[in-house]
Amino acid sequence: MTESPGLRVLSLIPPMTQLNTPYPSTAYLTGFLRARGVDARQDDLALKLVLELFSPAGLDALRERTRAMPAKKRPPALQSFDAQFDRYLATVGAVLGFLQGRDPTLAHRIASRAFLPEGPRFASLDAYYDPDGGDPLAWAFGALGVQDKARHLATLYLNDLADVLREAADPRFEFVRYAESLAMAQPTFAPLAAALAAPPTLVDETLARLALDAVARHAPRVVLLSVPFPGSVYAAFRIAQTIKAHDPSIVTVLGGGFVNTELRELTEPRVFDYFDFVTLDDGERPLLALLEHLDGKRGKSRLVRTYVREDGQVRYINLAEPDIPFAEVGTPTWDGLPLDGYLSILDMLNPMHRLWSDGRWNKLTVAHGCYWKKCSFCDVSLDYIGRYDAASAEVLVDRIEAVVAETGQTGFHFVDEAAPPKMLKALADELARRKRSISWWGNIRFEKSFTPELCQQLADSGCIAISGGLEVASDRLLTLMKKGVSVDQVARVTKGFSDAGILVHAYLMYGFPTQTVQDTVDALEYVRQLFDAGCIQSGFFHRFVCTVHSPVGQHPDEYGIKLKPLPPISFAKNDVGFIDPTGVDHDALGVALNKALYNYMHGIGLDEDVRRWFDTKVPKPRVPRNFIARALGY
Repeated sequence: MTESPGLRVLSLIPPMTQLNTPYPSTAYLTGFLRARGVDARQDDLALKLVLELFSPAGLDALRERTRAMPAKKRPPALQSFDAQFDRYLATVGAVLGFLQGRDPTLAHRIASRAFLPEGPRFASLDAYYDPDGGDPLAWAFGALGVQDKARHLATLYLNDLADVLREAADPRFEFVRYAESLAMAQPTFAPLAAALAAPPTLVDETLARLALDAVARHAPRVVLLSVPFPGSVYAAFRIAQTIKAHDPSIVTVLGGGFVNTELRELTEPRVFDYFDFVTLDDGERPLLALLEHLDGKRGKSRLVRTYVREDGQVRYINLAEPDIPFAEVGTPTWDGLPLDGYLSILDMLNPMHRLWSDGRWNKLTVAHGCYWKKCSFCDVSLDYIGRYDAASAEVLVDRIEAVVAETGQTGFHFVDEAAPPKMLKALADELARRKRSISWWGNIRFEKSFTPELCQQLADSGCIAISGGLEVASDRLLTLMKKGVSVDQVARVTKGFSDAGILVHAYLMYGFPTQTVQDTVDALEYVRQLFDAGCIQSGFFHRFVCTVHSPVGQHPDEYGIKLKPLPPISFAKNDVGFIDPTGVDHDALGVALNKALYNYMHGIGLDEDVRRWFDTKVPKPRVPRNFIARALGY
């Protein structure tokens, strides 16, 4: 495809995704389109929105909203903000500069607790109260951890301001899950339509200004909005609404992970008041077809995986054409994104959790899709998981070297569903051959291919952390899930990583079909022993959610459950409720599980009976207390 001067493409990251690093979708698409001769640009309106809202001018506008409320009705966050406004105004620019890495020496003043105004969020520090009157955060940062301590305090400061913004200007605002409820598994477009028709909030007005500024700077004829999460859908529609009101001739296109997962049965015509086209799955092939169509080189009937509106009805067009091989999608580029503006925040003190929000990681994919693609809770029927396609280690390291040359940064987050062990070994071999030093982390399966020798090789190649699914930590349920691993195998694999100096985070799950209270107690006992043996350092319990694209959702009878009927759907379809004959109150159990996990991550309660964490009487664990030790050969 040759360049078409009239078809400049602008890819936008809508609020909210991440504050510490750009979401990679626009970088991939921009790199791919440029390699095909398209004049492609990109911008991150998620980051720019936060920087605008939390600037001196933004705080002035926020104070106006705060003072418009009767003083007696202001919640504590607003009262604190108004009382300390001058200090907020004097410090906000400096705090953002510090979190962007431009002024590291400010850490000493921030860490002193005498520089920043402190609102209600700082009350969380009481959880670390030192009865001897010392520093309550000394356990986490010690005497020399000034930078990290300051970043944590600065993050609390930002969270205080976000609370003020939510109370005074936009109740839907979140740093990540912005207006999420308007889109996630919403069967109809009505809630989103009502929000888009409502008078704009301060956040809406700011976002509209930023969108028009981006259009003025780049002069695109096509604007791509990639929405990875439900929490970025509302803002994407607001951006498209603004662009269409400004210049209806600009073509707007919606795609991304949310669309690929939840809009696969889209029939709502009103979506196309905002977007001219909606594309499914990997964007490269549909976009090439769409640009050829807009350039007069391809008829509309030859579009690929694209929704359009014709005569008031939604039509799905999908000319069967092969996807671009993973080896040929090219190298992502971050050119055009404000790489010096991202904020390294530190809200979670756990060393593994912090990786998701701290540091600007270059995001890459080792391979397309999942090489296992059997887990019964996973959306294995969707293309982004079900179609596995790998490139060579040489191609992957070529991309790594190109990204390092462009960004000057050597940290990588491999965003695969589960990076294949053979590819990771080949990657380590190629990095060693080229004498290339990087730092990286990513998601894997805890399978036996990860021997202690391979774990050490991966550590030598720059691996600092891995995450993987232990899920329910029950061999019966792991078999039902088709995980292809057992608890004792997980113990050996995770110990191999830990012994190599690699942090290990376990994804854990509760509420899976047929899971009993006894299963849950046993799972927690396994987890306790894994922490106690030094196999894992971090974890998180997720509540199981049944989705229509997973084997559980498609064959519920095989898992002993009955799906609840869904309402008529014209917009988003993903989560589906179910009836489990066990009748277990998983919500109540989840409170205990997360309380236990929080303490285990801090080394507390590892030698105590797991039943202590539950508020109600639960059965004694059936797991021998030395199960993990025996699995490790102790």
